[in-house]
Amino acid sequence: MKKFILALSAIVVLASATIIQTTRKIPAVDIKTMDGKAFNTGKITNGGKPIIISFWATWCKPCKKELDAINEEYATWKKETGVKLIAISIDDSKSASKVPGDVKAKGWEYEVYIDQNQDFKRAMNVNNVPHTFLVNGKGEIVWQHNSYNEGDEDKLYEAVKKVAKGQKVSEK
Repeated sequence: MKKFILALSAIVVLASATIIQTTRKIPAVDIKTMDGKAFNTGKITNGGKPIIISFWATWCKPCKKELDAINEEYATWKKETGVKLIAISIDDSKSASKVPGDVKAKGWEYEVYIDQNQDFKRAMNVNNVPHTFLVNGKGEIVWQHNSYNEGDEDKLYEAVKKVAKGQKVSEK
């Protein structure tokens, strides 16, 4: 009987560990604001509404195309769903100084941070950019997409609308 209880306990522990691993939260990592101040990603919130986290770089043309495409509809998206987009530049120390100029030239109204050491990139398991994540109101990563093709922003918005309504989305 003792062995049975121990075996059952081990199964319960393993099962709960599996459940914990399937619900990914935003990791807490220190990155920088565009004016060089420290910001911890564990503080990313949006009052229970969806959050888009988009990893990009100044040298990445598909990244800029994606962020431009979203920017064209962003005001509508915010009004309809309350979504907030946070753009995370992975530019290193040599190119990070270009980020504020690019953001201003593009007219992006997003929160933009710089992950110069790429710690957040690694913590989010980003291998290449653009890489976009959708986070629900509980801070759980519920969808992600890697690369960009014209029209991908429409798929993202469909996922955002579902998350805003509390519906599940299938992770890509």
